[in-house]
Amino acid sequence: MPMQYLHTMVRISDVDASLHFYCDLLGMKEVRRYDSEKGRFTNIFLAAPADEADAASDKKAPLLELTYNWDPEDYKTGRAWGHLAFRVDDIYATCQKLQDGGVTINRPPRDGYMAFVKSPDGISIELLQNGGAKDPAEPWASMANTGSW
Repeated sequence: MPMQYLHTMVRISDVDASLHFYCDLLGMKEVRRYDSEKGRFTNIFLAAPADEADAASDKKAPLLELTYNWDPEDYKTGRAWGHLAFRVDDIYATCQKLQDGGVTINRPPRDGYMAFVKSPDGISIELLQNGGAKDPAEPWASMANTGSW
């Protein structure tokens, strides 16, 4: 059997804040959830909207696994960790929705093609415009970087 990419797991510290970010603001869909009383954790698997049907079928599209450990821990993200990347239909509308939802746009889409934001747990998220770059537009074209990504 050839190798198949299944998922990327990130640890989260607040289920509600994470689901708001990934589902309500980014548009991902929860496809399954697993609670382990013995292990004291919850795994929540999310699919991008374009992958949702495949995630439920034998095609098994790659998923994002959010892991919430019931016993609090302080998670540190190191420089070895890069980012999660998502292709979006309209980078300006996506960034506006995130910004309206209280998310800082760390690297605005000045070029009409790429932006970076962070999840509630500091995971860097790259957003890429589907197809070619959009024409530069305000307020994004003149917006400065904020923080790191």
